[in-house]
Amino acid sequence: MTGPLDQPSLLRSRPRQLVVVVGTGTEVGKTWVTARLAAAALDAGRRVHARKPAQSFEPGDDDAGRTDAQILGAATGEDPTAVCPSAHWYAVAMAPPMAADVLGHPPLVVAELLDHLTWPADADLVLVETAGGVRSPLAVDADSVDLCAHLAPDRVVLVADAGLGTINAVTLSVAALDRWPLLVVLNRFDRADDLHRRNRDWLVGRSGLTCATDVEEAAAALGL
Repeated sequence: MTGPLDQPSLLRSRPRQLVVVVGTGTEVGKTWVTARLAAAALDAGRRVHARKPAQSFEPGDDDAGRTDAQILGAATGEDPTAVCPSAHWYAVAMAPPMAADVLGHPPLVVAELLDHLTWPADADLVLVETAGGVRSPLAVDADSVDLCAHLAPDRVVLVADAGLGTINAVTLSVAALDRWPLLVVLNRFDRADDLHRRNRDWLVGRSGLTCATDVEEAAAALGL
C-alpha cells in the first residue's frame, strides 16, 4: 500500500467533511447513493461537491449523459469535468488504468489523480466516489483503499447490495477499510424481503457494523 503524498492543495482546502464512497463491487449503486447523499446535503443548505478521480464507461454513455461524472454533476449543479477531469474519462468498460492502457494513454498513477482532485476552499462537504470494488484498481499503483490512505476521510461509505452474498462481500471489504469510521449502505433494501432483513441484522448484530438501508438513514448517520 502506498503512503500519503505531499498534497498541500488538498490540505489547504480540506472541507468540513470529507466522505469517500466505495463499493463491494461494480453495479451496486455507488453513484446513485452518492448523488442522493449530495442532494440531501444540498437540501440542508450545505455547500456540497462531488468528485470522481477517474471514470470508465461504455462508448456513447457520455453522449447520452449516463456517465458517473454527469450524474453526479447533475446532482450537485457542477460541470461534469469539475467532478472528473476530462483527461480521466475513458470510454472503455474496464478499470480506469486498464482502460487508459487500451486507449493508448500514459499509465494512470495515483499522484496524477490527486493532483487533479480539487474543490472550492469553502466546501462544507466533498463526496469522493471511487470505481469498482474496494480493491479494484483506480491507477496502476492504487486502489480505493490507497486513495483513502492519501485522503484520510472523515468517513467511508461502503455501498453493498442487500441480497445474497452481501455478508461475505461486506466483511471482506470492511477488513480492508478498518482504519476509517465506516457506514455500510445496503442498497436496494426491501423491508419485505426476509433475506435482506436477516443480512442487515447479521451485519449489525454479529459484525457490529453501522448499516443504513436507505439514503435518508445514511444521510442522518453522516449528519447531513
